[in-house]
Amino acid sequence: MINNLEFTTRIRNIMDFHQLSASLFADKIGVQRSSISHILSGRNKPSLDFVLKITSVFDDVDIHWLLNGKGSFPKSISNSTPSSTPSSLDSALGEGKKIQRIVVFYADGTFDEFQK
Repeated sequence: MINNLEFTTRIRNIMDFHQLSASLFADKIGVQRSSISHILSGRNKPSLDFVLKITSVFDDVDIHWLLNGKGSFPKSISNSTPSSTPSSLDSALGEGKKIQRIVVFYADGTFDEFQK
């Protein structure tokens, strides 16, 4: 069972991390602004659809962390990196070449940046 007070604290952590007001957060995940207000005030409990919208929009939010506080926020890079890490690619590049940064661009216009 979800502890409503702790859940709302985690929602606020996401909003603070991404520097979003409650209304911008609602717009970003595609819910009515009143829904966010009701959840943050403790009036309503979050639906599964609400939780899934958050985790689908914010790649750095782990569903286990969001629901019960287990894990970390934001997700560690090791959870989202490809199986080949930059250090293992260094040897494939040749003598003296080192990867400093990898940027992955997604079709939805977002991107992830990985640095050593």
